[in-house]
Order: sequence, then structure tokens, then C-alpha cells
Amino acid sequence: MSSASVLVTGGSGFLGGALIQHLVSVAGLTVSTVVRNTNTEFPPLVSVRLMSGLSADSDWCSALHGVNFVVHAAARVHVMKEGAVDPLAEFRLINVASTLNLARQAAAAGVKRFIFISSIKVNGEFTQPGKMFTADDAPAPIDPYGISKYEAEQGLLKIARETSMEVVIIRPVLIYGAGVKANFLSMLRWLNKGIPLPFGAINNRRSLVALDNLIDLIVVCLKHPGAANQVFLVSDGEDVSTTMLLRKIGFALGKPARLLPVPSGILNGAIMLIGKAALAQRLLGCLQVDINKNARLLNWTPPVKMDDALRTTAQFFLDNKA
Repeated sequence: MSSASVLVTGGSGFLGGALIQHLVSVAGLTVSTVVRNTNTEFPPLVSVRLMSGLSADSDWCSALHGVNFVVHAAARVHVMKEGAVDPLAEFRLINVASTLNLARQAAAAGVKRFIFISSIKVNGEFTQPGKMFTADDAPAPIDPYGISKYEAEQGLLKIARETSMEVVIIRPVLIYGAGVKANFLSMLRWLNKGIPLPFGAINNRRSLVALDNLIDLIVVCLKHPGAANQVFLVSDGEDVSTTMLLRKIGFALGKPARLLPVPSGILNGAIMLIGKAALAQRLLGCLQVDINKNARLLNWTPPVKMDDALRTTAQFFLDNKA
């Protein structure tokens, strides 16, 4: 692996940037990436190429020259306030057509393995209490983002069957870590300010994955023979309720969470009244994943404990006042 060359797409993103840093400084690999602008700083040894954007006809020839592995983390991500007239068409353009365009060119260029960062939304939006998603469940995506990721997975596996390039699909749950954005960042801000929150009596269970754990699995999937043409779910292996998570984050921040024990039924009704059904599901519902397949095929278990990962996340937040 020391002489292997890896192309990482989405290098300016939360996952891609951290992955590149790890591949260069820890794994000692030759790494390249493509970006739309030069605003992002990368380690000195990383080869950076400019590309106007992902499309179904992008030319990847120069970027793929000499590359052994591709980690495709770039995507049109799930958005809370969708502005497109036809969201599914927009997601398909980037997440399906451009992904398969890259994969076909990668196979033609002799890339050995293509790792696709998909989403747990391919499995579905929630699990029933006491049940878990597995990597081999029948997919049941609901929203345009999840549908586009599933269609890309199907196209990639077809390419794997028709060429010598191996494909690995990884479906993460919610990713957190140093530099996290979106809802997780909002939770950090609320708790750091000591704002009382009505989430003290939620008994759901949700899986999350620390950024370092996801990166560790990606690195294993680059070389492990058991990963070829497989689908893996990934989490920390420590499921928590929303209440428990907030308490853990508060502890990591050194600011005990001020949580009011409002019954889940009342919370659900209030959130539904303001038209936020998806938010109610994320806060109150269950979403658990079974990662036993990872241990069985790859001998992989999460190396970082949730409490340690939350301390790292909280410290970065405090140091950077994000």
C-alpha cells in the first residue's frame, strides 16, 4: 500500500478533507484530489487539480492517471430547504450520472477499487424500536437524496460485474467529529450557551459514527480482500437516545446539559404542528444499524469510543468558536 495512489473526490468537504489528511500523514499514501476552487488548503504532498464541477460528461482522464484507488465522497448532499423545481432530477444528475461517469472512466483507466460513500438513507429513514438496519436488507429509500444514492450503488455494482474494477459501498449514519456542521453544530452551540432544551425524556435509540471511525473503515476497505463488491453500514457501535447524546455532548463541553423532561408525545405534536415531520423523526425516532458484517468480513470494529470522539469534537468547537 505504501506506493498506492488514491484519488479522493469531495476533498474540500468535512469527510474528504479529514480523509486526505489521514491518508497522507498516517497511511503514507500518494493522494490526489479535485476541487472547484483553490480556497481549501491541503497537505503539501497532495496533488490538487481544478475541475469546474461534477457532471455526466466530466473528463477525469488526467486525474485518474496512475491511480489505484478512488474514494468518491463528493455528492449533492441532502438539503433542508430544497430550492430545485425537480429535486430528484438534480440529485440524479450529480449523485448518479456523474458518479457512474467517473466510475466508468476509472475502470477504463485500470483503477483497482472504487469506494463509494453512500448513505444510510438507502436503507430508509427510521427503524422500529429494537430493530436494526443491516447491510443486506432490501433498500427502501424515501427522499430524493436516498433514491439517488441507491441508484448510484446499483450502477456501480453493474460496472463491477462488467469490468475488473472492484466496488465497495459504505453507508454512514450521521457523521460527527472535529469541524462538524449542520444540526450537530447547532447542538454544540445550544449546549455551550446553557440554553434549556425540552429533550430530557426521549427514549429512542440512534446510531452515529465518529469521523475517525469512518475514516478507519475506509482505509481498511482500500486493501482488504473481503471488502470487494460489498455493502457496509458503519457506526460507533454505541447507540444512544437523543437525551443521552445531549448529556454526553454537554459533559464533553464542560457544560452540563439543561434538559427539560417534556414527554415525547407532546414534543412530537408540537413539532408536527409547525410542519417539521423530518425533524421530529430525527429527534424522537429510532435509527439503528447492525455493523456485525464489518467484523465478520473485515475483522473491523470501531477503534474510537463515542465519548472520546465527542471530546475531540467539543474541543475543536471550543478552540475555534465554530
